[in-house]
Amino acid sequence: MVADALLGDPRHGHPVAGFGSVAAALERRWYADRRLAGAGYTAALVGGAAGLGALLERTPAARTLLTAAATWAVLGGTSLAREGAALAGELERADLAAARLRLPGLCGRDPAALDAAGIARAGVESLAENTSDAVVAPLFWGAVAGMPGLLGYRAVNTLDAMVGYRSARYQRFGWAAARLDDVANLIPARVAALLFAGLAPAVGGSPRAALAAWRRDARAHPSPNAGPVEAAAAGALGVRLGGLTVYPHGAEQRPSLGTGEPPRVADLRRAARLSRLVGLAAGGAAAGVALLRGARQRRP
Repeated sequence: MVADALLGDPRHGHPVAGFGSVAAALERRWYADRRLAGAGYTAALVGGAAGLGALLERTPAARTLLTAAATWAVLGGTSLAREGAALAGELERADLAAARLRLPGLCGRDPAALDAAGIARAGVESLAENTSDAVVAPLFWGAVAGMPGLLGYRAVNTLDAMVGYRSARYQRFGWAAARLDDVANLIPARVAALLFAGLAPAVGGSPRAALAAWRRDARAHPSPNAGPVEAAAAGALGVRLGGLTVYPHGAEQRPSLGTGEPPRVADLRRAARLSRLVGLAAGGAAAGVALLRGARQRRP
């Protein structure tokens, strides 16, 4: 986590990008418009990543160093918050063209269809969801399952981002990756929502409002895990998220989350700050869980 805080994502040769290249090459060979083909594709890649983690963990002399390297590779919290803050800066300068170019680094929406207000909303929603996916969830799985958990989770989440869409191509082939990602994030997303609520006062928000938005609005969201996280973040920031969401494969009407006004540029900066704080809190909690797990394993 210190490496991620100081350096962000590796600039060259990122292991997740390498995994994505392998997954894309395998998809070209394996693709068929059937759920069974997609399930085999997902099992092979996720099983391979988790198996590699288990193999690396059997090297006692280098286990700590390898675990640190794997954690740095799968975390994306610092780069995520930096991208959110940079997006806010471009909107503050009214540089809409630059903001549209940057937005795909945060989410898969069609930036050409968005004005400044739409980009601010997309940024806040993406910061909330990706804080769970790229920070809290990998830390959770690393704490409870070591390197197999770290690498296996990142494989699941990467495949969901690649093929887990409801488009004509991936409706069936990507079904297994999307459902496995839902299961893998079931607990971490709720941990992230609790952290967003608990840390709301650090950005001028209310834990009570965050919990109320989560309880009231999350179930209306089409994603069982993005719903609690985005609703809690909306309540924590005192804004209203949701509305028409345009992706390259089509448009979706998302439910309203929270009861405030739509997010402004200042709220995007607050969301980036809250994302960092949630990541720090999750890191401390994960380290504590991992220490307890290790102590129990060493007991006679």
